[in-house]
Amino acid sequence: MTTPTSFDERAFRDALGRFATGVTIVTCNGPDGPMGITANSFASLSLDPPLVLWSPAKSSRRYEAFVNATEFAIHVASYDQLDLCRDFAKSAGGSSDTDWKQAATGCPYLEGGVARFMCKQHATFDGGDHTIIVGKVIDFQATEGSSLIFSNGKYVAG
Repeated sequence: MTTPTSFDERAFRDALGRFATGVTIVTCNGPDGPMGITANSFASLSLDPPLVLWSPAKSSRRYEAFVNATEFAIHVASYDQLDLCRDFAKSAGGSSDTDWKQAATGCPYLEGGVARFMCKQHATFDGGDHTIIVGKVIDFQATEGSSLIFSNGKYVAG
């Protein structure tokens, strides 16, 4: 799909940025071990069955691993995890001191954050320059704390 030349993509992106979003780190097993990516495309979808979604960019070097992952974890970041989110925005492995945990199913996850959703891939859909990945939640946890929010190009506590 092409965008008309009169369509101002930067202005469109800025307009979308007016909508505050939570910040997540999504993790899965990759070809070289556990990997993650910072994403703000997370949304709840259904209570029955329990479904959530997120959308990786097709241009991401990590795209294939995530779109082909049979299971993944979505971590809703807390405000004190800003540096960790920045690490995963730059590198699939996070930082050298990333403390990976492993669920009984083998899915890698991280401690901390205000919520975590352990998911099995339920469906995928084309979403233009992204793919919409729907996960069926098989386990979750939530804790107290301030969520990390991204709005108007800035990170804030939620």
